[in-house]
Parts: sequence; C-alpha cells; structure tokens
Amino acid sequence: MASKTVGDYVLARLREWGVEKVFGYPGDGINGLLAAWGRAGDEPQFVQARHEEMSAFEAVGYAKFTGRVGVCAATSGPGGIHLLNGLYDAKLDHVPVVAIVGQTNRSAMGGSYQQEIDMLSLYKDVASDYVQMVTVPEQLPNVLDRAIRVALAEQAPTAVIIPADVQELEYTPPGHAFKMVPSSLGIDWPAISADDEAIRRAADVLNSGKKVAILAGAGARGARAELEQVANLLGAGVAKALLGKDVLSDELPYVTGAIGLLGTRPSYEMMNECDTLLTVGSSFPYTQFMPGLDQARAVQIDIDPKMIGMRYPYEVNLVGDAAATLRALIPLLKRKSDRDWREKIESSVARWWETVEREAMVEADPINPMLLFHEASARLPDNTILAADSGSAANWYARNLRFRGDMRGSLSGTLATMGPGVPYGIGAKFGHPDRPVVVFEGDGAMQMNGLAELLTIRHYWEQWLDPRFVVAVLHNNDLNQVTWEMRAMQGAPKFPQSQTLPECDYAAFAASIGFKAITVEKPEQVGPAWDAALDADRPALLDVRVDPDVPPIPPHASFEQVKATAESIIKGDEDRWGVIREGVKTKVQEFLPRRDDPTRR
Repeated sequence: MASKTVGDYVLARLREWGVEKVFGYPGDGINGLLAAWGRAGDEPQFVQARHEEMSAFEAVGYAKFTGRVGVCAATSGPGGIHLLNGLYDAKLDHVPVVAIVGQTNRSAMGGSYQQEIDMLSLYKDVASDYVQMVTVPEQLPNVLDRAIRVALAEQAPTAVIIPADVQELEYTPPGHAFKMVPSSLGIDWPAISADDEAIRRAADVLNSGKKVAILAGAGARGARAELEQVANLLGAGVAKALLGKDVLSDELPYVTGAIGLLGTRPSYEMMNECDTLLTVGSSFPYTQFMPGLDQARAVQIDIDPKMIGMRYPYEVNLVGDAAATLRALIPLLKRKSDRDWREKIESSVARWWETVEREAMVEADPINPMLLFHEASARLPDNTILAADSGSAANWYARNLRFRGDMRGSLSGTLATMGPGVPYGIGAKFGHPDRPVVVFEGDGAMQMNGLAELLTIRHYWEQWLDPRFVVAVLHNNDLNQVTWEMRAMQGAPKFPQSQTLPECDYAAFAASIGFKAITVEKPEQVGPAWDAALDADRPALLDVRVDPDVPPIPPHASFEQVKATAESIIKGDEDRWGVIREGVKTKVQEFLPRRDDPTRR
C-alpha cells in the first residue's frame, strides 16, 4: 500500500469532520492537494469557481445557509490574495470558514521566489482568531482540527497555510513525545444561558416597560418559537436587523421588518417611541436608529461575550444562547394586559405593507424596481433561499420582500461588498440542493462577478435535486446606489464617468450557456416572467429593465435629505425632472413626514 502524503491526510481529516464540499481554484501551490483529490475520488467534492474570491464567497454562502463550516482552497501568492475579500466578508458577518492555502517550497522561503508572499502576515488580520503554517507533517492533525474548531467556536474565518513541498511529504502522526501535539476529532456544544439572578433582573426590566420593542438579529435564528412567545407576552413589536431578515416571518402582524439605513417606517417609529428595548442576537451598528440613549431601559442577549453591551447603554447584558436564555426568561415574564402598544404597531405594519404595494405599482420608465420584488414575494416557494447583492438591490430586498415559511435570506451585511450574490447562491445550492435559490443582482455586481459565475452554475446545476436557480438582474446601466448616495449625501448630481455601466445583454449571455433566459421590458411582463423562471427545468435569468430614477430613499429619511436629493437631480438632469419630481414629492409628503410634524403621534 502506498504511503499517505500530507495532502492525502488533509482530505481524509476533512472527511472525518464531515466536510463534503471545498470551494476552490487550482494552482501549482496546491498541486500536492490536487493530486490527493484525484486519489480520493473527489471526496470531499472540489467545487471549481471562476475566481478565488468567488470560492471564498461560495464558502461563506454555504456556511451561512447550512450552519456548517465552509471550506475554500487556493494556491500560493495571488490565489491566497484573491480569497481575502470573501474571508473578510466571513469575518465581519461572523461566519465559520476555513481557508486552506498553498505556499512556495520551504527551501525557497525568504529568497524572493516566484509567488512568495508572507502568508502569515497577509492573513494575520482576516484570520486573526487562528492562522498557522504547517512546516512538518506532525503538525497535522492539530493545526487543521484547531482551525475548524476555532472557526466554529468564534464564528470566524481561520486559515491553514501548507507549503507545496510539505503537501507531498509522507504523513507521520504526532507521537507520544516532547513537543508533539496530538489532536482529536469533534466538538460538543453546551447550551449556554445566563445565571438565574441576571435572568430575574432582565425580567424585571422587561415587565416594567409599557412599550416594548424587540430587535432580533442573525443570532436569534434558532429561537423563532421562543421569540414569538416573548413578543406575545410583552405585547412587543419585532424589528429585524438586515442579517436577521429570515428570523421571523413577515406575515406576523407585529413584525415591523428591517431596521436602519435600509429599514422600514414601522421599525423607525417603534424605536422612536418605545420605552423598553430587548436586543436578541444582534450587533446592529447604527445606533441612531435605536431609541434615544436616555429613552429606554434595555436588555441584550448574545452568545458572544465580546459583542455584549455594545451599541446601547443596556441595563442587563445576558451572555447565552438565544433560545435557551429566552426559555429561561419566559416563566418570569408577565403578559401585558394593555395591548394598545401592540395594536398600534400592528396597524402601522398593515399600513406599511399597503404602502409597499402602492409604491410598487407606481409607473416608471420602463419598470419600477419595486415591482420586481413585489411580484416575487407573491410567488416564491416557502422554502426558497434568497441572496441579494450590494447596491440598490439590497434596499428592495430589505424593505419589499415579504419573508414567510422557511424562507432563508442573506447578503453581505457588514462588509457590504459588491459581488457575493451569485456565489452566495451557489454555496447555498450546494448546501441545500433540494431547495430553490433566487438571487437579486444589480447590473454593476453582475458585470463585476456574476456573469462569469453563471458558468459555474452551468457546470454543476445538473447535480442538484431541484434545478431552480433564478438570477434576477436589475438592468439600469447605472451604479445606482452610489448615484443616489451622491445625491442624498453630497447634494451632487450623478457623475456619469464613474456611474454609467456599459450595455450588456444579460439574457443573451445566459441563453448562450443554456439558461432559460427572459428579457423583461414592460411592467405587465414581470409576473409572468417570475412564473416562467420558477417553473423552469433549469437555471433561469431575468434581464429586467428597471428605472434608475426610482429613488431608494429610506422611509425614515429627513425632509432635508430628500430635498437635497431632489435639488441635485434638478442640477444634473433638467429633462427628467418632470418625471422624477412627482415621485420625490410623493415620498416627501405622504411617506416621509418630518420628525417634528405635529400630525405624527
């Protein structure tokens, strides 16, 4: 029997950890691993992206939608560099990802050799929780085991760097000797909840409040039933941080939707008027959208003690698993008999969804982008996995999509990088091949990363039990989010040299590689296009001509911000002002009353 190399051992150890997919791109810096993959019969499966950055994003998407560790692999030098953006996405959104990266031979290190990069220094920040280079076989399995455990424990990216010559060495395990570090597989997690005294203090705060608001983030995802029970006991409304959009169904009448820059008006008003705040599993950063600092008593629950007590002057900070901690709280909470606060929230939420529908029906040239999302909400299967890219698509995803059932959804929440939408969907599809996946993609992100990664979908889709993978492109030839940010924040007109995108026939490209491709140019075509895409027996792309002049102005924007936006449009494009004016006027007068408006209660 041939001896086992380090490369063979790495793949065997990944299999023992239950790793089924590795998202990567080849190169001679990992040739020893690639040869081992050939001997292992492609187990775990090597999923080839079109670019290393996409491999990292796919690992992030896989981890986000499965709860398991995502693994990516790349060669030395440029390959390792290309992984960084996706790994930073994992770091900032607290996602467990392990990067396995090559390095030049040990004999060449320090010699300014081709593709020699100081990988330890390069990865020191992005993989700050654990990064290590393997220089002798005996370091394995400890280094790989720790990388996986730390990634899961810290919900963070880690990195294992293996020089090319080490990959081909005969594997010898660590012995029972001085300066040898044996290792073992597996990890069992405790159910962590706060101590009884802290729970009582938290219950006292929540019971004393008359207008309770709950802010739920991604950390509350496993506590749906408990969160609903607490909200009903306290007569509270629940706002959702962007990464927690799928925590609770939007069909619940007290769920106010997203909060923050991309948030809803009910969430904004609830936070402005509450006297008590309960934050569960969220490190939502925009404190200006939370209650005034002296307005509300507050309690936070988070499993990560490093993230506790942040963003707001919380009176009680509970470190614990969201579900377990809420279960401990529930027997101590008193059901509030006065339901006026809850009824006000539910009325506000009902009006909001009516407003969302009316806004989606406003005529545009040629298609109102909100219509694309509105028509999707009515049609998406209850088990759909959704991803959105950064840009104006994220606005409509946050505010206009109505989640229900077991829908899952995510985007690049904290890094807010362009380009992860399609690779997120690919990672999700490999994690859940039996579920439909839908990606909302701006044309800027589509040109940056999405077009090439359609080829990855084409390469693998026949492996998936459910072939439905829909990419909806918001085609407006404009880097629209930045265009509107310039108008609203700088009071400056659009700068075409930076904002205008080259024309591309996305449907034609998709059709050329075997997708079901649909060009949508009129509002009445939007609904039937969704029906056709979701009924297709293969991946589908919707090339939707949307109006760049429909402003993604948040419903909590100030009168002054909207006015500045309108003035900048006038300066930059007189001819379109007649069309734009009415839309902005409607926004200002009907949907965006000033904070000091006496009619607001």
